Amino acid sequence: MQQPHHYQQLIEVFNRCFKDTEKTILVAGDDEPYYCPAGQQQRYHRVVFAHGFYASALHEISHWCIAGKVRRHIFDYGYWYEPDGRNEQQQRQFERVERKPQALEWLFSLCAGVPFQVSVDNLSGIEVDRAAFTAAVKDQLITYYRSHIPTRAQQFAQALCRYYGNPWPSLTELTRLPTVNQN
Repeated sequence: MQQPHHYQQLIEVFNRCFKDTEKTILVAGDDEPYYCPAGQQQRYHRVVFAHGFYASALHEISHWCIAGKVRRHIFDYGYWYEPDGRNEQQQRQFERVERKPQALEWLFSLCAGVPFQVSVDNLSGIEVDRAAFTAAVKDQLITYYRSHIPTRAQQFAQALCRYYGNPWPSLTELTRLPTVNQN
């Protein structure tokens, strides 16, 4: 029987993978998620996820897995972010940027055996085509599989498979993933 999913498990798996090699730890935060590089007061870089949410942890880990070495020395990686309430152009830019980390988040969800749903993160902005964005994220995941999954992402995903006793997802399985919510 698979054990219930709890964010503390992600902290354990992530820290086992990266605490020593990358000097980076996963931390449950309160409000907004962020990334904080190590400094005089902190020995480790910290990936901080929101409110102890399992999905938030997976999402923040995916951003960390994409960030290059230089960006991992900048608060929040120095990434562009426009908060909720984006217009059409801003939402397109958000989706273009978020496609890659959300593809990795989907991979992590498959490896952990938890449901995945894209985050359009624009509740008070324009109407968003969630199905189209989900299809773009799925295409990005398949592209990663066919070309190259980022090294740290692959290491973490494989660790999740081992921890939860799940098989590595096949390309055939990925091509069959739905792009609309089938509840």
